[in-house]
Amino acid sequence: MTRAYIALGSNMSQREQYLTEAIEQLDNHKKIGVIIQSEIYETAPVGFTDQNDFLNMVIEVETSLPPLALLDFCQKIERELGRKRVIKWGPRTIDLDILLYNQENMEDERLSIPHPHLHERAFVVVPLAEVNPEVYISSVHQRAQEVLEQLPEEEVAGVRIWKQR
Repeated sequence: MTRAYIALGSNMSQREQYLTEAIEQLDNHKKIGVIIQSEIYETAPVGFTDQNDFLNMVIEVETSLPPLALLDFCQKIERELGRKRVIKWGPRTIDLDILLYNQENMEDERLSIPHPHLHERAFVVVPLAEVNPEVYISSVHQRAQEVLEQLPEEEVAGVRIWKQR
């Protein structure tokens, strides 16, 4: 079994419900088991800012699926929950991003592992460091907690606990 970390985000209508449904679908897959979930954080949008705030979190899963099969299943969940890819970084019912997959490095036209922007995004690093501060991010040669400590304080402060699990 492989350990993978998946970031979840939602900023349309019933944000918490979309997060819950996505986690349930992942956990119900016979080759995926959800091990731990971070708190739910609320954050301002990045990139395209004329939209609602996001709820973000990270989960750790154990899976026997290869990376692209895990990606396919995550995208299937996004489609089933009404995700429309209209505006880059735009509003979404649910967004599932594979951040890490074991200690593998992968460059594919559909998937890069570690996620290429992982270390730049407080809304991902904060919940990732909560779930596993020691997880190693090979693209920056640091553990999640070390990456978190290097992020600008104002960015980290913008990642607020919305609801404790």
